Amino acid sequence: MEYSKIVSVTGLPGLYELINTKSDGAIIRSLDDKTTKFASSRIHNFSHLESIEIFTVGENVNLVDVFQAMEKAGGSLPDTKDEGAIKKYFQKVFPDIDFERVYNSDLKKMIKWYDVLSQHNVELKLSEPEPEEETKTEKEEEETVKETEKKKTAKPAQSEKPKPAAKKTTKEKEDEKPKASKAAKPAKKTTKKKKK
Repeated sequence: MEYSKIVSVTGLPGLYELINTKSDGAIIRSLDDKTTKFASSRIHNFSHLESIEIFTVGENVNLVDVFQAMEKAGGSLPDTKDEGAIKKYFQKVFPDIDFERVYNSDLKKMIKWYDVLSQHNVELKLSEPEPEEETKTEKEEEETVKETEKKKTAKPAQSEKPKPAAKKTTKEKEDEKPKASKAAKPAKKTTKKKKK
């Protein structure tokens, strides 16, 4: 099970594996009881764990950084009912957390979520889309370079095409001239008749 597929769903306890997304919601599987169900996006909001950030004294950190610190610290987790023990635990494990902006309810969630993830042996690491995106952008750059080269080579061909078109237009002009002169001749004849 990948950490990148784990989501928290508002209004539903615990964590879920995101199976599939639809336009009106998502199909999710509970990590606790393994039940699969559809959750409507009209009722629920979905938060990928890897997109959640935690307030710290300095810059915000990703939730996975806190989980990794908890994993390194080892030992037993504090009781979620004892708020004082929870705060002391996080002061030891991750002292940079801004405890004024991170509420006790958030700290409790982190403990519960970490417990569930460790029970299911979920590897606590972020997915790495950045290198893939870089390779995609490199490929796109190569494609654009190739396209511009094709356009450069295509320009002479395009410049050759207007030449025959110009010849056609001159021929058409030549074709139009006799017609115009024919039309002009009868007009002259009519003027001559009037003079007589």
